[in-house]
Amino acid sequence: MAAALLLAGLPLGFIAVEAVAGGLGLGLLGDGRVLQAGLNTLVTAVASTVAALVLGGGTALLAGLTDLPGRRGFAALALLPMLIPSQIAALAWGRAFDPAGPLARVLGLGGFGPNPLESAWGVWLVMGVEHMPIAFLAVIGAVTRIPAEPAEAARVAGAGPAAALAVAARPLVAPAFAAAAALSLVSAAGNFGVPALLGIPGDYPVLSTLIYQRLSGFGPAALGEAAALAGLLGLGTLGLLRLQSLMAGRAARVADGGRLVPRLPLGRRRRQIAGPAWMLMIALSLLPLAALVVASLVPAPGVPLTAATASLDGYRAALDLRHGAGSAVITSAWLALVTALVSVAVALPLGLLAARGAPAARLAAGGFDLALALPGTVFAIGVILAFLPPLPGIGLTLYGTPAILLAAYLGRFPGLVLAPVRAAAERLDPAPEQAARLAGAGFPARIRVGAWPALAGPAAGGALLVLLTAFNELTLSALLWSRGAETVGVAIYARQAEGDSAGAAALSVVALAAALGLAGLAFRMIARLPGLESAFGDRP
Repeated sequence: MAAALLLAGLPLGFIAVEAVAGGLGLGLLGDGRVLQAGLNTLVTAVASTVAALVLGGGTALLAGLTDLPGRRGFAALALLPMLIPSQIAALAWGRAFDPAGPLARVLGLGGFGPNPLESAWGVWLVMGVEHMPIAFLAVIGAVTRIPAEPAEAARVAGAGPAAALAVAARPLVAPAFAAAAALSLVSAAGNFGVPALLGIPGDYPVLSTLIYQRLSGFGPAALGEAAALAGLLGLGTLGLLRLQSLMAGRAARVADGGRLVPRLPLGRRRRQIAGPAWMLMIALSLLPLAALVVASLVPAPGVPLTAATASLDGYRAALDLRHGAGSAVITSAWLALVTALVSVAVALPLGLLAARGAPAARLAAGGFDLALALPGTVFAIGVILAFLPPLPGIGLTLYGTPAILLAAYLGRFPGLVLAPVRAAAERLDPAPEQAARLAGAGFPARIRVGAWPALAGPAAGGALLVLLTAFNELTLSALLWSRGAETVGVAIYARQAEGDSAGAAALSVVALAAALGLAGLAFRMIARLPGLESAFGDRP
């Protein structure tokens, strides 16, 4: 409880006080730049959500309702953007569309001029692709449980196969699209990586990047204005969170007789539909990554990739521990590992107590949930307000040290573990724990004996998500990093801003490989923990 109060509640409290004192940022709307950034944030959220729904929702309908060939691989490609951090995705797409880039030359599209993605529509497109998995997961979960009875009744009434399928799917699919839209809007409002790498060069400000520019340009002197802007962004996000809650509550309840609607056969049009669909998915998921790898192997944009020009200098710099890039990988790795371990240690007892209705635990869990739901830029401002003054009794400040990054991570990311643990704890059979209590076991022992076997899987899954998220995050570290505590996200952004595109691309490739390797190592380690054999091991 104390950890939640200190790490999540304190920054949230400070940002709330500062935001109210600043009139929730509404007084800043007289500033033309702020008003433009606010409007851009709204337009970006709506436009990218439309793109995400068209791409992700359409992909889910095609993979879930038809006999499209290779559906599993098709779905895997649709989910791939979820594993790529926003700043790396923006960098990859930027390299793919760079007129002077090596991939453009290979395709015969080389030239000079500004990158077309460094614009409003570029931000919308890349953010839409990034949020495509949100829509895919929401819709695929609905289309895979459509009962057969409504479709059969529609066929009896004279409807064709496609029309009958639409009748049966509508009650489930429409709320799923609405929930996906609400979640995508929330994610887009707080997105920093894509607007930072594509919007700032194209002079397309949104509130998250404007906060960063004001604070990085004027330092702590601009903290009051940054807090007011954060209040404005936070207020809009809370409204979107309320919308998301309402949309989730509209989920349809459809009677299921046990039989599911059969897939719609594509018939003679199977190849005509499957070919373009697969090409589009490969282009959206793999083409930017290919462009990123190619860009990491040439010394500068515009240099063609040949055996003579190919260079591994960017990778050597990224792996050199004496170099800033190498130290950034180490910093992000230990921050991610510590955050994942502490998140599990906090989420297990807190989730169990919150599931039982303990008021203090539910309040603490709500604090972690809110810290995770608010944009990272808003929470980072709260962390600065909370930990900029010297700590009482110590006289030292966390600001400008790696400790403030760790404090921010521990305040924001435990919610990723807490949500699945709490959901599993609410379905937990109390009998084993009650037996342990009657035997005189204390609370830690009761968790180990009565709850751990059921909560281990959700906790491990949440820990892996924390590892992947914290290792490559940029939103918090962009405002909180300091010399000697540079993270991977900051290092990539800094190199791109300095014009070292090859170094940024190489570090992005290394970061992706390191994150996946780190997650794989952690997966193998936690799979050996007691209680996880059934979740991750071989099943009889």
